[in-house]
Amino acid sequence: MIEIFKALGDENRLRILNILKNYELCVCELEVILEISQSNASRHLAKLKNVGIITASKDGQWVHYQLSKKFAEKNKPLLEYLEAGFQSNEIFENDLNRYVIYKDSEYNCQTITNDKDLVTKYIDLKSGGIDNE
Repeated sequence: MIEIFKALGDENRLRILNILKNYELCVCELEVILEISQSNASRHLAKLKNVGIITASKDGQWVHYQLSKKFAEKNKPLLEYLEAGFQSNEIFENDLNRYVIYKDSEYNCQTITNDKDLVTKYIDLKSGGIDNE
């Protein structure tokens, strides 16, 4: 139990959990949606996976992450508590809005691999967060 709370004691890991509680995504998608580096995303995903909060499945060259069904079943009150916090926090709401913009686009993991800046700028523009250079 201590390890679970240590894993949840980081804002970026909570942001990742906020997205993965409902959606399955790969590292590249999370880095674009959350605006964090690939190494940062991977490090946080590894910590969440090591304590059993999330699971990973490989699909070709991509590894997709999602909330562990076993963890969700065993920790329903904790997840409900976290969900209430996510819903009342602008950072977590913004992350979900960026996810929706990304999923509504024609972009995918291959696009991110080929031109991450293009996808990031698109999400920024649609979310109103770009500096109109």
